[in-house]
Amino acid sequence: MKKPALLVFLFFAGLIVSAIKPHDYFTWTLEVFPAVIGFIVLAFTYKRFHFTTLTYVMILLHCWVLFIGGHYTYAMVPVGEWLKDVLHQSRNNYDKLGHFMQGFVPAMIARELFIRKHVFNKQGWIPFLTICVCGTISLLYELLEWLVSVTSGSSGDSFLGTQGDVWDTQSDMLFAIIGASCMVLLFARLQDKMIAKLSV
Repeated sequence: MKKPALLVFLFFAGLIVSAIKPHDYFTWTLEVFPAVIGFIVLAFTYKRFHFTTLTYVMILLHCWVLFIGGHYTYAMVPVGEWLKDVLHQSRNNYDKLGHFMQGFVPAMIARELFIRKHVFNKQGWIPFLTICVCGTISLLYELLEWLVSVTSGSSGDSFLGTQGDVWDTQSDMLFAIIGASCMVLLFARLQDKMIAKLSV
């Protein structure tokens, strides 16, 4: 129980710190909402199904990315501003890290569920369908951003975070697909080893 307890502590530590004087609480709420919902789902399903430690750690890292983005808003995260100046970029690209993680972490979750729940008889379909799931999640999130922006007016601009980039939505989805592909190509063997340890 030590590992889960530590992960839970680090989750709430990050959430609480991010809630201290954020840029604005409306944007903060929208940005951290997925992390809080995810935590609730994982907590309620833990006794019936618990993921590998690797997956939980990656979920926590994704939550921290959301907490930082919620605190500053993605367009104003300091490390993104620093990289913008160093690399002579036209915008703060911290949000691209968020969308990369939006593909990488759901890919880890989906792939583990597919394998451990024996969803497919033919294992060869798992990489392709894992990436498809992540692409769908990214699409739905972009539609949510659009809906919030349309219904809340200027209050939703920080959540939308296009920073004047007309191709922001498309590049967000691209980074999610890249994240999912990186997980499937580079971390599949490591995940397989972690899954194998659960059955030992």
